[in-house]
Amino acid sequence: MGKVFRPSSRESTILSKIESSKEHMRRLAISRVRDCSEALAGAIAMRLVEKNLIETTNKNALDEQLMNCLDKMNRLEDFEIDYQIAPFRNLVPHPHIVSLYVTSFVIEQLIKHKDVVDIFGSDEEIYFTINEQVKKFMPQ
Repeated sequence: MGKVFRPSSRESTILSKIESSKEHMRRLAISRVRDCSEALAGAIAMRLVEKNLIETTNKNALDEQLMNCLDKMNRLEDFEIDYQIAPFRNLVPHPHIVSLYVTSFVIEQLIKHKDVVDIFGSDEEIYFTINEQVKKFMPQ
């Protein structure tokens, strides 16, 4: 029989503060996207094409799609964002919410766009490429 864990009030307070700080950082990251969405979308698109992870016939359309993705992220509620990233939540140990959302967009929805020929590389390669650009524009 397993031991029942009953946290004291002090432990509960600490756990609550940790959880609320994670939520605060998440909301802050999502709100920061609004300030740099155009530049971030361009940088992500350029890096994905440079690393040959995405083959496209029109880079401007790719920029536009990624900018629409980032703008949409600002308008979505937490549940909708969680639903979108659910299949990729365990991709890396401590994912950046913006990188994870854009990765899920690239893998699940951008592949269907008429100007995207194909998407290459693993999910992890795509995530790390996107995360590299996100960290440049939104340091933590």
